[in-house]
Amino acid sequence: MVHHAPSTISDATKIDLSRYLYNCASPVDGRLLNGSRVPDRAPVRPLPLYTVAERRRRDTSPWTLVQGVLAPVQFLVFLVSVTLVARYLLTNSGLVAATVSIVVKTLVLYAIMITGAIWEKAVFGRYLFARTFFWEDVFSILVLALHTAYLAALLLGIGTIHQQMSVALAGYAAYVINATQFLLKLRAARRDRPHDTTASEITA
Repeated sequence: MVHHAPSTISDATKIDLSRYLYNCASPVDGRLLNGSRVPDRAPVRPLPLYTVAERRRRDTSPWTLVQGVLAPVQFLVFLVSVTLVARYLLTNSGLVAATVSIVVKTLVLYAIMITGAIWEKAVFGRYLFARTFFWEDVFSILVLALHTAYLAALLLGIGTIHQQMSVALAGYAAYVINATQFLLKLRAARRDRPHDTTASEITA
């Protein structure tokens, strides 16, 4: 009886096989080690701030103009008020003017929040926290809460005048951050405009 010795794979063959398997599984810098190229992935474009339908509703809504008017008005009232409040805190004079200015600033804030919610409903289909302005709306609630806390302290006589003014200034600081959020979002919306003509229309 003839005994056949078991076949063996040479060390060279093992090395070649290992290299082949490694090359197939190890892309480096967009290429496989054996020289073949990995297919390039298409760049992922972020979602536009507005869909085609949303931009159309935004451009035709009368509430867009209301927001466009109230935003600079609120900023002007803020500048006047923060100046009057700072003067009072530094000199202890002009309390009535400073107090009235904070109340006016708060009322303008209420107006822009209410009309802004109506605007979001007209454009995005919901009154607050639409996808595009979710974090801006979250911070707007904080701004509104601080302004409301000042009004409550003023009407109920809670705290000293300086403490009340401190709450108002905290609300003003939050307002500046919130306004910056909206300005950055406006800039992003303008940057997205060239892509809107090719964006898919999605129902809000």
